[in-house]
Amino acid sequence: MRRQRSAADQQIADLLRTARRSLGMSVAFLSRLDGTTQHLEVVEASAPASVLVHEGARVVQETSFCQAILDGRLPAVIPDVRRDALAMSLPSARIPRIRSYVSAPVRLGDGRLYGTFCAFGFTSDAELGERDRALMEVLAGAAAVIVEPGVRDQERRDEIDGRLDPVVAGGGPTVVLQPVVDLATGVRVGAEALSRFPADWGRAPDVVFAEAHSVGRGHELELLALAGAAAHLDSVAGYVAMNVSPATLMTAPFARLLTTLPLHRVLLELSEHDPVEDYDALTAALLPFRAAGLRLAVDDVGAGFSSLRHIVLTAPDVLKLDRSIVAGVATDPVLRTLVGSLVTFGHGCGASLVAEGIETAEDAAALLALGVDAGQGWLFGRPGPAAALAPVDQSVSGPIAVTA
Repeated sequence: MRRQRSAADQQIADLLRTARRSLGMSVAFLSRLDGTTQHLEVVEASAPASVLVHEGARVVQETSFCQAILDGRLPAVIPDVRRDALAMSLPSARIPRIRSYVSAPVRLGDGRLYGTFCAFGFTSDAELGERDRALMEVLAGAAAVIVEPGVRDQERRDEIDGRLDPVVAGGGPTVVLQPVVDLATGVRVGAEALSRFPADWGRAPDVVFAEAHSVGRGHELELLALAGAAAHLDSVAGYVAMNVSPATLMTAPFARLLTTLPLHRVLLELSEHDPVEDYDALTAALLPFRAAGLRLAVDDVGAGFSSLRHIVLTAPDVLKLDRSIVAGVATDPVLRTLVGSLVTFGHGCGASLVAEGIETAEDAAALLALGVDAGQGWLFGRPGPAAALAPVDQSVSGPIAVTA
């Protein structure tokens, strides 16, 4: 049974059909060469020939007609295989008794060889010549344009998997903590846990998680990060907030993780950048956990345009103001107006506010004057080990934010 063809495969099949009919051949195919094996990826064949040659077939590369042609041991156009001793010595001259052959290399944009674009017949054809070779080269070039995006995407996926594999095997990303303080007293009320990946990757954590999701490993990586964040509950007093994407939140493994945690100490953060496809389903999934004490936060508030929708439809307990509207608030009247409006809105909804990215005492004072409840940033401490955190002021109720 023929496998389901992709849109790209169907385009290749159309090119192969053109080649087969133009040359009067029985079979035309696109093959991929991996150094040891020739993989017949797309095949167009007449009814009798389709029994002998089919998609998915593999041939030993070194004994194939294509490799001999690439090596220059056979010509690209062979009108009569029986007249070439080398050709007749190859397995395909006997099964499936190839008698005429035309081949052209398929090369990617950077010059790398992908495979070959070929056609053959079960009878000799004295008319085959330079015109047919030129046609195959043109069609091979068109095939290269079609297959290249898929090749590049697979290379990207392989590269991402190669980076993620050792991190996953090691239990997930490293988690460091950054203090969150009560702006009125300057006393720590919590900490944000930040995922860290190898520095030589040169990628921010949100980029790494997005890449993981793009190759189907986002849930896996997020759950490991969440477990790493949850592990700090044993060594850090106060609340721990764990950042999770809506998609991962809806999975059964995430629900199972929540059932193992002291929910009254957990604040769950949803970024405003993460789309929510079904707010009703999200609310239903969270309902039993929020009833058991879990608190919900909306992260990155003010960084985009979806904040209000997130806030209105999820009714969070905490709003986290994005650093883009926090830095410079002491001297920027527009930022002060925006933050002030969000404070009024948030408090009116029964939510507390945490400002991220505070780096100066002036900004901290301005945020306090505007009614922001808590803050974090380099002014109060850089991310580090749990042991470096100051004790939590148990008299002040405040969130600890954790970003996966």
